[in-house]
Amino acid sequence: MAGRNGRTVRDLRRGNRAEVLRRLYFDGPMSRFELGPATGLSSGSVSNVVAELVADGLVEEAGSVDSDGGRPRTLLRVAPAGGYMIGVDVGETRVRVELFDLALTELARTDRPLEHQRYDVEVVVGHIRDGIEEVLAAAGIAPEQLLGAGIGVPGIVARTPERGAVVHGQTIGWDAVPVESLLRSTCRLPDSVPYFIDNGAKTLGQAEMWFGAGRGAHSAVVVLFGSGVGACLVTEEVGSGRAVEWGHLTVRVRGRRCRCGALGCLEAYAGAESLIDRWREQGGRPPEHTDEETALTALLAAAYPPEGTETDPVALALLEETAEYLGAGLSDLINLFQPERILIGGWAGLQLGSRFLSAVRRHARAYALRYPAERVTIDLGRLGPDAVTVGAAILPLADFFARGGRRAEPAHEGRRPTWRTALEERTPR
Repeated sequence: MAGRNGRTVRDLRRGNRAEVLRRLYFDGPMSRFELGPATGLSSGSVSNVVAELVADGLVEEAGSVDSDGGRPRTLLRVAPAGGYMIGVDVGETRVRVELFDLALTELARTDRPLEHQRYDVEVVVGHIRDGIEEVLAAAGIAPEQLLGAGIGVPGIVARTPERGAVVHGQTIGWDAVPVESLLRSTCRLPDSVPYFIDNGAKTLGQAEMWFGAGRGAHSAVVVLFGSGVGACLVTEEVGSGRAVEWGHLTVRVRGRRCRCGALGCLEAYAGAESLIDRWREQGGRPPEHTDEETALTALLAAAYPPEGTETDPVALALLEETAEYLGAGLSDLINLFQPERILIGGWAGLQLGSRFLSAVRRHARAYALRYPAERVTIDLGRLGPDAVTVGAAILPLADFFARGGRRAEPAHEGRRPTWRTALEERTPR
């Protein structure tokens, strides 16, 4: 029966379960006594919901604490073995697949290099399929125990009723690639295991907002700086986060040709791939037959050599120029969105950030309007190179929480809950 607001008893029960799970996940361990004021539920409702979640294997005891003159209070937490998630990062140089438990503890991982084929669709899908099988076997987890597989990809992700998630990755040659339907037909996962596919910069943003340098912020832009450049915008108006193709902002009219085909994109000056190409064009000598991460390490070593070693002036000037391009690009984000924080992540961002973050900050403030520039902080992300896979695993986790700890039905359709939903409920009422 539906109430006056259209919610049924089943909706109410699901909402109560979701609220208790979120509080225990973000603020736990907690006692039943503490859960009442934290969730706004009566003591009877808390007891009933906790009993259900314990019976479902989703909540377990986690010790006890003394109470004021009474019996010790039992602490509760979300049970790590209550479910498992796959996180996949389709990166520039490899496909990384990780298996997590409900507490987002990594149980197994595999890296599969992308070499000559790079973004060949069949190769990428095959790596995801084989990687999922490998990590499940390594941890001894049955596919039926998965809550879902989250996948971060380059490009714009659209969804269609017929083919699910479709990826438009102009810079990697993907034109409306039906990744979800390809995975569904290729991977040997049960129909009850949903796929959640989104832009890699957005999954990076999700991870930093839940567990990293974005915690507690009302608005933030999380930048993914790798072979290319992307960003995730999180504001009160865009609570679920939105991927922003920041790398294709024009920073120089009639400038270098970007791999997207346009001229003067930020990515053509600040992406790791173009950065290495520019070093070579200016007389630098990147190591041959190596991946981009190794070449970027060599560029850094040339620009900032150990004490007593001669600095490569070409490499140093190139990185100083890149810091200015990045700062100018960040100034546009500051002026457009006035975020509280800007966080720089991605393998290249973390590698370069420790060297020239202060210069990037200086240039960003010089190019931005004074009022929003004085109110933003610019820092590195805290979750390291695994942030995209962690954020991808958050996608099925957030869906699971929104369902009150109920698993998705086979061939799940309809509106998927946003990861921001769980994030917004973290502050006690």
